[in-house]
Amino acid sequence: MDFEFNEDQKMIKEAAREFASEKLAPKAQEFDEKEELPRELYKELADLGYLGMLMPEEYGGSGLDFISYILTMEEFSKVCAALMISLSVHNSLVSDSIFKYGTEEQKKKYLPKLTRGEIIGAYSLTEPQAGTDAGSLKTTALSKGEHYLVNGTKTFVTNGGIANLFVLFVLTNPEAKSKGISCLLVEKGLKGFNIGAKEKKMGIRGSDTREISFEDCLVPKVNLIGEENKGFRIALELLDSGRIGVGAQSVGIAQSALDEALKYSKERVQFGQPICNFQAIQFKLANMATQIEAARLLVYRAAWLRQNKIRCSKEASMAKLFASEIANYVVNEAVQIHGGYGYMKEYAVERYFRDARVTEIYEGTSEAQRMVISRDLLKS
Repeated sequence: MDFEFNEDQKMIKEAAREFASEKLAPKAQEFDEKEELPRELYKELADLGYLGMLMPEEYGGSGLDFISYILTMEEFSKVCAALMISLSVHNSLVSDSIFKYGTEEQKKKYLPKLTRGEIIGAYSLTEPQAGTDAGSLKTTALSKGEHYLVNGTKTFVTNGGIANLFVLFVLTNPEAKSKGISCLLVEKGLKGFNIGAKEKKMGIRGSDTREISFEDCLVPKVNLIGEENKGFRIALELLDSGRIGVGAQSVGIAQSALDEALKYSKERVQFGQPICNFQAIQFKLANMATQIEAARLLVYRAAWLRQNKIRCSKEASMAKLFASEIANYVVNEAVQIHGGYGYMKEYAVERYFRDARVTEIYEGTSEAQRMVISRDLLKS
């Protein structure tokens, strides 16, 4: 049993930490207040290889292994969870879907542009009436010659306002329900493709989230990813990677909240001494640190399985479930340790508190993760 990262992974983790500290940390609060990530930041990220982390070099990518990718996501999340989720969608849900399931023509057309940051990707599965029950989609894509005629609405689309390319899940055979779902690549600008107003969110506010809709939008059939009516399996397999990514995000947020609480406890003096001298605070810090380490190990284990192409739906759900709930526990304790100051925007734990809340919701709620885990357990 080896818990040591190799030299490349250590170097990648350190490079991500330095970039986050130097480039993201000074601006993270501004991104939150302005509710946007500057477009020029994506160009810088592309130049450093962060928009093609999982893609092979032949398509302009960095060719990183999945563990290196997860380490990078953890480091970025410590500073700016909003940027992390934008990168996660772009890398693991959009680029990876094309690489794994797309035709060679699709790969050559889109992957180099995605890795260079010429286009940004978004992933569109959730609908106003289809969240956890992803098989109950209503958006249709009916055959019309060499095109699909798309009608419907998608909601909570991360990168929705900045994306140029959307991975869209639709019903090509409505009568078959989940067995009639297909996956399409849709380019921004098509007639009948509408992008809604930016959502006002509690946390990860720098991340652009929108509703998108389709009114008799014609999408070329050559933009079909994988086989027709086989898209539901693609969605589920992609979600394993996404859930491990949210697990890493949760660990990153929690670690920063602990770091801030530890620092504050040494500085804050009450009753003539730093509050870290009180056992009540010491026990909080000890519990927080222990829970974070347990979550981190679950995330790394799931990432190792994913990297080695071992089925890991249960482990991905366990990592996402535990890490997200621990993140919310830790940030709550961090705010408590800060007392009244933890409620003020002057202190970073206030933002961590808001950012952490969504980790139990997107990429499948905690309840959905328990469904996946229990279903796997009951098979045996």
